[in-house]
Amino acid sequence: MVNHRGPEFSDIVQECESHLRTLIGTKNAIMFFAGSGTGMMEAALVNALKAGDKALVLANGQFSERFAEIGVAMGIDIDSLEAPWGEEIDTNDVATRLAETDYRAVIGVHNESATGAVSNLAELGAVIRKTPAIFIVDSVSGLGGIEMQQDAWGVDLLISASQKALMCPPGIGLASVSDKAWALIDEDDGKQRFYWDFRKAKNAATKGQTAFTPPVTLLAGLREGLRMIDEEGIPNVLARHRRLGEALRAGGAALNLSIFTKAPILSDTVTVFNVPEGLHASAIVGNMYKEYGTVIAGARNKLDGTVFRFGTMGALDESDIILDLLHLERTLQDLQVPVEAGNAVAAANEYLRRG
Repeated sequence: MVNHRGPEFSDIVQECESHLRTLIGTKNAIMFFAGSGTGMMEAALVNALKAGDKALVLANGQFSERFAEIGVAMGIDIDSLEAPWGEEIDTNDVATRLAETDYRAVIGVHNESATGAVSNLAELGAVIRKTPAIFIVDSVSGLGGIEMQQDAWGVDLLISASQKALMCPPGIGLASVSDKAWALIDEDDGKQRFYWDFRKAKNAATKGQTAFTPPVTLLAGLREGLRMIDEEGIPNVLARHRRLGEALRAGGAALNLSIFTKAPILSDTVTVFNVPEGLHASAIVGNMYKEYGTVIAGARNKLDGTVFRFGTMGALDESDIILDLLHLERTLQDLQVPVEAGNAVAAANEYLRRG
């Protein structure tokens, strides 16, 4: 353990910030907190908004709906622009809402890990930046596995966390804030904040520190994960995630599994399959773990039982995907689903060979 007010830790913080600026595509300071992704969602709202402010939530999945729940709990006047889970939010509908109502913020999710849908942030940001509203985005499960260009895309307040494609244990939250968002955050207009106060965090960041006691060892781990990304090269990391996600989907198609996601941009960090008729997702998830030691996920929301999900993020390679598909094929056979042995692995290998 090192002193979190000492020079060794300051070096860690500053190196993490340097790597993240490049990965995020921003000139902004990066602020670190001890907290989860949900904590950073609340931090974003408590700094930018106060009770009575109007905000528009782009609601098409579990975590965008959680954003709305946090806003309601804070007394924010939340409007939701809804699309069915797994589908995209129509940018034209966003423009219409912004023309009709003076919103202080538009709030969305980059990569909806419950559904496998990715938001077109470039299109959304181009519409929102023409208005006084700021664009708040959660990229907890996207950053590091899916391209992010915060400044170019007009994302004003980006939050993320350590435990997904950044390859670090959970416990670190981070935020990057534009000048447009700082103009709102700096207003001392009745916002109730202390621990999550971005003003304190920004001041500490100028000294290579955090405002309050950070998870020191986790930040050392984050530095290593970011070094790994830098060594591989960000374009190569993103291409690898795309390639492995596509290979997994090719293997799933060979098992006659359909993709839940209907949005035009599919996630490269999570793939969501529909459960074959007559089964519950828990049977597939449970058999994969019990019989083959492979951990995948179902859904802990209104999709419970109907979908199962593979995470394809972080330090993965082709062998991980092939083994996952082998275990999935055997699990389906164990559950009496008629599948042709070897088809999934062959389809994935063919995609990887061509790709």
